[in-house]
Amino acid sequence: MPEPRSKKPVKRPTPSNPVQKPLDAVDREILSELVREGRLPNNVLAERLGIAPSTCLMRTQNLVKRGVIRGFRADVDHAKVGAGLQAMVSVRVRPGARGALLEFGKRLAHEPGVLNVYFVAGAFDFLVHVAASDSEGLRDFVTQNLSARPETESTQTSLVFEHFPGAGIPL
Repeated sequence: MPEPRSKKPVKRPTPSNPVQKPLDAVDREILSELVREGRLPNNVLAERLGIAPSTCLMRTQNLVKRGVIRGFRADVDHAKVGAGLQAMVSVRVRPGARGALLEFGKRLAHEPGVLNVYFVAGAFDFLVHVAASDSEGLRDFVTQNLSARPETESTQTSLVFEHFPGAGIPL
């Protein structure tokens, strides 16, 4: 007599857990357009893609629910708000503090002037993108928020002359 088959539970979509399917060409087009212009009205987005507005809205909402779209943000001209100097600060954490790398990065992300924090591989542990009013403000940020921290082994600062946003969509 054959062994009874065990039934695997079927994962069904719910509002809080939509089915995770691969992105198709329309999803990628939606992402591409929204990366370029995050406040694009749904009817304009649908027209650009050649799909019905209801389909476009449903697909965009699904991308948000699935966590593919994490949010919508403003692209701020930092110079116009008094922070025209930007830099990438490479930070190496001391070997004894490596157990707290993620906490260190999360703390840095909440410091005033920090635009982005990247946890990276290589000679440094973090790249910190900062905006400051001038070189004195940048120096103060690096000395007070990075160099003075016991977790920090070393820093290296590179000034950003110009920023060119990418397409924002993986290949």
